[in-house]
Amino acid sequence: MSPDPLLHLAVALDGAGWHPAAWREPDARPDELFRGRYWTDLVAEAEEGLLDFVTIEDSFGLQSTDFNDVDDRVDQVRGRLDAVLTAARTAPATSHVGIVPTVVATHSEPFHLSKAIATLDYASTGRAGLRIQISAKPYEFALFGRRTTEPVRLADIDTDEVQAQIAERFSEAADYVEVLRRLWDSWEDDAEIRDAATGRFIDRDKLHHIDFEGDWFDVRGPSITPRPPQGQPIVTALGHATIPYQLIARSADVGFVTPHDRPGAAAIVAEIRREQEFAGRASDTVHVFGDLVVFLDESTQAAEERRARLDELAGTPFTSDAHIFAGTPSELADLLADWRHAGLTGYRLRPAALPHDLTQITRGLVPELQARGLFRTAYQATTLRGHLGLSRPANRYAAASDPALAAV
Repeated sequence: MSPDPLLHLAVALDGAGWHPAAWREPDARPDELFRGRYWTDLVAEAEEGLLDFVTIEDSFGLQSTDFNDVDDRVDQVRGRLDAVLTAARTAPATSHVGIVPTVVATHSEPFHLSKAIATLDYASTGRAGLRIQISAKPYEFALFGRRTTEPVRLADIDTDEVQAQIAERFSEAADYVEVLRRLWDSWEDDAEIRDAATGRFIDRDKLHHIDFEGDWFDVRGPSITPRPPQGQPIVTALGHATIPYQLIARSADVGFVTPHDRPGAAAIVAEIRREQEFAGRASDTVHVFGDLVVFLDESTQAAEERRARLDELAGTPFTSDAHIFAGTPSELADLLADWRHAGLTGYRLRPAALPHDLTQITRGLVPELQARGLFRTAYQATTLRGHLGLSRPANRYAAASDPALAAV
């Protein structure tokens, strides 16, 4: 993908923020975390900042400091609203920003999610996407009782046994995405006739069985929901190593990665591009965004002091899979401008505390990037695919159903 003169920006929304003590900040709204207004306010603020999209975190198990089990802490936020339903709640309150809920492939069915995300695309008039996620936690498997998995210690992450388990989960996720994409295409764009005079609502020849048979799913189709406004809503995924990079390169439209410096970013981007080429995907079909947790204030000292204060409240220093930045919006703009030369096409920023760090992004970072000619000054498109410079894809089944085109 050739460098775009403009950066793409997204924010990752999670509870009161990514720091576990964020809910105790003076401007936090912990009593509203399970109310629709809280989420519509956050997404509307992202739209005020002209951001490409927001992601909304989700999981089937309660948040926990223990990877393999539920902890007994009472001093951190526990519990979430359903991300897809939250996204649907925010859609009518906004008009441009993309809305991307998290979906756990391991414990859900692609048929159900295909129509849920298609419906979100209709509700948002073409601004929907999803973040595909796997589950490897035994206590989440126990919620469903269909299968089990063994606990994983981080010290064993590079062993053959654990890597095989990870590969299996991501293989399932790849099949999941393929089923989603086929179901979204199972209705041709003009399948709905809606002609009251002739009594024909749909053209049955333009509804298609997808007949997917894979290692994880056998799905006949078609969907019950007409093709979404975008044709294909945006698929995103987070990756930290080769196996998830392969999912990004082969199945996603946007990949989130977690480099800690510019050389690390360059190495990750190069690996994803190689996997993308191997998969036969065009070079301009996959964005690679860098993920960063951000503490933003008017001075570096203020940002660092706020982080230290939150760490003290939490009882332990905050750590993350992603790079943690504490400083001013101008200093963050310097970093983003530098790392983009590693091949990153955008960034997904994780606000440490909400709403503080979100407004620092929209009202501090965005004007700084605009002044440098690195970010849009107005929305130029109305769909999420449009914001990302991705075309609306042709329906894979339409040519096959047209005898004239099929013969070409």
